[in-house]
Amino acid sequence: MTESKQETERKYDVPSADDTTWLPDLTGVGGVTSVVDHGTQDLDAVYYDTDDLRLAGTSATLRRRTGGTDAGWHLKLPLSGDSREEIHAPLSDTVPDALRDLALSRTRGAELRPVVRIRSTRAVRQFVGFGGKVLAELSIDAVRAESVRGAGTRAGWSEMAVELADDTDPDLLDAVEKTFGRSGIDRAHSPSKLARALAETEAGAPRLSAQQVPERVALAPGSSGEEVLRYTEEQIRVLVHLDPAVRRDLPDSVHRMRVACRRLRSVLRSYRSVVDREAADPIREELKWLGNELAAERDQEVLLERLTSRIETLPPELLFGPVTARLQIWDVTTSSEAHLRTLDALNSPRYLALLDSLATLTQQPPLRTKASRKPSNVMAKAILKEYGRLARRVAHAVDVPPGTDRDTALHEARKAAKRTRYATEPAHDSLRKPAKRLGKRVKAVQKVLGDHQDSVVARDALRELALAAHAAGETGFVWGLLYGQEEAIAEARERELAAVWEAASRGALRRALTR
Repeated sequence: MTESKQETERKYDVPSADDTTWLPDLTGVGGVTSVVDHGTQDLDAVYYDTDDLRLAGTSATLRRRTGGTDAGWHLKLPLSGDSREEIHAPLSDTVPDALRDLALSRTRGAELRPVVRIRSTRAVRQFVGFGGKVLAELSIDAVRAESVRGAGTRAGWSEMAVELADDTDPDLLDAVEKTFGRSGIDRAHSPSKLARALAETEAGAPRLSAQQVPERVALAPGSSGEEVLRYTEEQIRVLVHLDPAVRRDLPDSVHRMRVACRRLRSVLRSYRSVVDREAADPIREELKWLGNELAAERDQEVLLERLTSRIETLPPELLFGPVTARLQIWDVTTSSEAHLRTLDALNSPRYLALLDSLATLTQQPPLRTKASRKPSNVMAKAILKEYGRLARRVAHAVDVPPGTDRDTALHEARKAAKRTRYATEPAHDSLRKPAKRLGKRVKAVQKVLGDHQDSVVARDALRELALAAHAAGETGFVWGLLYGQEEAIAEARERELAAVWEAASRGALRRALTR
């Protein structure tokens, strides 16, 4: 069993943990009415990582700590700014399976071993505000670090941290930092105890031979290869960082992870002139597989939200039968199965192999000759090629008679719109406004076509719900009513397509990309 909390803190270098005469009076700073001494704690933590420090390389840490008020296993994952998520598991002799799984996208299945031991003597003080509310905790640590990877090298230093309590205004950190600054106290030069311990005890030296450590390919600044690879790396980071959230079924995590898969697939397809397709195409296929495994859960989320909102807008006098209960029964069954499918995918050897392939892709990118060229022509040509495919898909779709075939054609056009939009994103820095403007207008096309496709999917679900209601002896009136609404929505989106497509297909905008 695990527990999770968000911690927001800032660390500072200090001259000594024993003599704290350097610490300024913080009473009156940012609503602090008093600073209360809470004594000292002795903490003993062993940090775990892979031989090549894959956790540390993604700003994550895993430790087994005794002493203090929260003894146990702690997995810390980076969030934005000064915040991290800390996931706690009870004390045990081995790495808990739950935390091992949550770290899997970072470790890629490599064995976790002890790398460094950090012992701290911590003096704790609390910042108290009006009404006795605890605003933050200040800790001053005397740190002793020791490598446990064979060398046994040791290091020691003093540091201080200010961690906000829940619901405390983050502005308190700025106010405290200003006061520290006037006393000559600066932010810590190392982002964490572990990072400093790895550096100063030499435990951070990879336990791999020189032949096993690949050298990163050097890219010319401002080249098309640099821009494509930078975008690719960012999407891989998004995918890796979202994995723990998806496993815990956190809101919107599946959707965002699936979008990262799509973006990666698109960039590897659109920029085949930059990245060799012989190496990239197998990765694209595996990303397609992962996206499909995530699709069931994401589609269910979208569908439930859509049907719930439609039911909520109906007049009470039209709500015949146990509509809400029927929808809940359907969702519980479908959502549970979809999430299990997601977990099966994330725990599979195929997923680990994909993560390894993505790591190799960024470390040793299979770049082609055009990767060294300036992005203006290379990237514009790739974008316009995707745009050409989109134009053909739209033209075909509007010529197909209404019905199932047109629905399929419009869905294919929607996918082409996504690929075109994603192709513009790596080019925002080089092509600037033309790329951003085209992406924005294609997104409008994608949105219209997306709502149309959601209506198609919703109608299939409404038919199933109506059949289930009929079999249970319930009236199918509401499901039929909603089906009719969805048909009307789809027709409206088809009419709307002409206007948004006209805006996205202006010749002047496309010509601007090649100037």
